[in-house]
Amino acid sequence: MTHDTITADDGEQLHVHITGSGPPILLLHGWTSSHAAFSPLLEQLSKTFLLLRPDARGHGGHALTVTPAPDVKRLASDIINLLDHYGIDRVAAVGHSMGALTLWQCLRDFGMARFSHVAFIDQSPKLLTDATWQGGIYGDFDSDRAQRLVDDLEADFAEAVLRLVAFGLNDKARASYLRNSSGWRAVRESLQAIHPPTAIAIWKNLVAADYRDVLPTIKVPTLLAYGTCSNFYTEATARFVAEQIPQARLSFYEGADHGPHLAQPERFAQELVRLMDGPAAQP
Repeated sequence: MTHDTITADDGEQLHVHITGSGPPILLLHGWTSSHAAFSPLLEQLSKTFLLLRPDARGHGGHALTVTPAPDVKRLASDIINLLDHYGIDRVAAVGHSMGALTLWQCLRDFGMARFSHVAFIDQSPKLLTDATWQGGIYGDFDSDRAQRLVDDLEADFAEAVLRLVAFGLNDKARASYLRNSSGWRAVRESLQAIHPPTAIAIWKNLVAADYRDVLPTIKVPTLLAYGTCSNFYTEATARFVAEQIPQARLSFYEGADHGPHLAQPERFAQELVRLMDGPAAQP
């Protein structure tokens, strides 16, 4: 594995971990996470693919020097900067959570030409709910609730992030959080590497976004992976996304939470390989 550092077009340093060789796959992690979140997929995929795992700005313990409060458009531009740096014309891209939102923003801003296949993991195209949309976080996350979360993040960032995950649709997550199990303690410690003002700025921008209009424009083979016990989203959200994307293959992971690819990494890797073994849309 190689840890590389590249310079974005605004001068910010971007950190990328590279493993394997072959056709490239870009793996985009979730909010407050890092490239390490995809580690369970490395053994299976790196045998035949070149895996590019960037740390999103403000993540992975890398301090920002240029833009302390980046938005999702900037994260999307970073994807194109990365592909240009490595001379990659087309890539298969996988986005989990924030990574999915970033990829949708990238498709909106730059089109489909750089992507041969895409995969989206347990994400809604619109996080806020309202009278016309119940497919966001918990099925009940309106603007007032969103503001209360921001207030909580500003008061105690790490604990607010944990409660966002714990007090959702997954009863087991709630119970293990209340027990303060070792897994929650480890995540709490890892969150100390996050700079709260940067992460909060990104979060507020993500919550304001709506990518429902992007979904029908995705004309490449697409894998959708959702956990049946997702902390955030219902089966109805997953089916909405699948109905909107013309070439979508929807896969439910029984008993999995917001990280189905981590609950069943071998299965996800196999499904991704099958997607890539099929024909790619023409650029």
